[in-house]
Amino acid sequence: MRSLRHKPRTGEQRRYRRHLRVRKKIAGTAERPRLVVRRTLRFMYAQIIDDTKGVTLAAASDRDKGFEPDGDRPGKVGAAFAVGKRLAEKARDKGITRVVFDRAGYVYHGRVQAVADGARDGGLEL
Repeated sequence: MRSLRHKPRTGEQRRYRRHLRVRKKIAGTAERPRLVVRRTLRFMYAQIIDDTKGVTLAAASDRDKGFEPDGDRPGKVGAAFAVGKRLAEKARDKGITRVVFDRAGYVYHGRVQAVADGARDGGLEL
């Protein structure tokens, strides 16, 4: 018989707990802000955050107006790569060249990896 002590957790709850564990160790500073990703089933979001001030310095998503996915990569992975590249452009305009990558509890694979690769391709140092 199953123990009634622990309620089953959803995948999103498990991901959030992993995210909190990572956030204990990673923090964005003014010199090296944090690049955090958010993945939903349809969309990809990325932000660069200065945690000392609690301010979002730059943000990009595949829902932005005028967004064009990467032609070399198919589907959602291509869109995620383009999100990373677009975020890197916005960051460079604000003088940001180095960031700390926060995968937010997601596995570093697929779309999350594509955002990081796009940011590197756009000139950010992770």
